[in-house]
Amino acid sequence: MEITFIGSGDAFGSGGRLQTCILINTENLIAAVDFGATSLTGLRSRGIDPNSISVLLISHLHGDHCGGVPFLLLDAITSSKRKEPLTIIGPEGTEKYIYNLWEALYPGSSSMQPDFQIEFLEIEPSGQLRYKDFIISAIKAKHSIESNPLALKISVEDKVIVYTGDGAPTDKLVDFTENADIAVAECFSYSEKSEMHSNYMDVKHLKAKKLILTHMNRDMLSYTDKVPELCAYDGLKVEIQ
Repeated sequence: MEITFIGSGDAFGSGGRLQTCILINTENLIAAVDFGATSLTGLRSRGIDPNSISVLLISHLHGDHCGGVPFLLLDAITSSKRKEPLTIIGPEGTEKYIYNLWEALYPGSSSMQPDFQIEFLEIEPSGQLRYKDFIISAIKAKHSIESNPLALKISVEDKVIVYTGDGAPTDKLVDFTENADIAVAECFSYSEKSEMHSNYMDVKHLKAKKLILTHMNRDMLSYTDKVPELCAYDGLKVEIQ
């Protein structure tokens, strides 16, 4: 299994990085965890066919985490001519949010009839669902409540990946990462406190076997060569043995 960071940045393009999009590539499928507004560009720049993605996992309803979905759908219908089904898994309200956003960006486009099936599945905090080889579970994240924020755990056979999404630290999040092979953790700043984001002093206490820091602002980017944890960058590939 391989993880590829198509986008590792925050909402503000800090460090010139693309917005969040993380691919999980297994023998059987490719999943995208979050799909920020720049994600389709990121895929194209790396020669990755967007039609190769079977499922999108959305952590919360903010543009830098799911704003690229309308572009993906429009491309799939009009340019890439997708034929295979696409499943989109996210928090409550995901389907309505995506179609409203699509219509806002391209009026009239949300009524297009694709030649492929689009399936929306919603996952509740403390809920769990299965998609093919993936078992996906979630807890509520401490972020903008209107975005229905989640932290996600993806289990594939004997491997476990936790993605914190955006959010301030909680004891439940620390426990959620215990024994995970990898935790991909938002690390917005080095030490500045926030009601909606984590800093390095928070995330270094997570309990996963390996920690990858992402979604870093300008402050945290200045520390990437000073902390022992792996800091994500656009194009980073990590294999899980």
